Formats: sequence, structure tokens, C-alpha cells
Amino acid sequence: MNIEQAVLEKLRHLPIDKQRELLNFAEFLYHKNTTKAPLRSVRGLCNDLKVDITDEDIVKARQEMWGNFPRDIV
Repeated sequence: MNIEQAVLEKLRHLPIDKQRELLNFAEFLYHKNTTKAPLRSVRGLCNDLKVDITDEDIVKARQEMWGNFPRDIV
């Protein structure tokens, strides 16, 4: 008896609610093990926008955002 036959044999003896539970678990395992398309990087997603952000732009934005943040609380 192979694994598939053994699983089917056990499945046939379970009540219908447990059969559904087993089906849900099998679907979970299937989706967990299927290969997913690789995620694109943010740079790749925004590549067509033609936006060029420099390190200086980032430093300036951080200063504007956190410049008035009270340091004594931290």
C-alpha cells in the first residue's frame, strides 16, 4: 500500500467535518510548497517613474521629518 492509498483509507473512516479539515490542511500544504513568483524590488516597481532620489535628498527628508522630535523622551 502506497502513501496515497493509506491516506485515502484513513480519510474514508473519518467523519465529514474531519474530512473537510484534512482537505483544508492538504490545501495549506500544497500552497505552502508551490513556488511563488519572485517579488520585485521597490526599485523595479518604480523604475518607470524616472525618479532619481539621491542620498542628500534622503538626509534632507529625515532632517525635515525628525528635526523637531524631542530627544529627551527617548
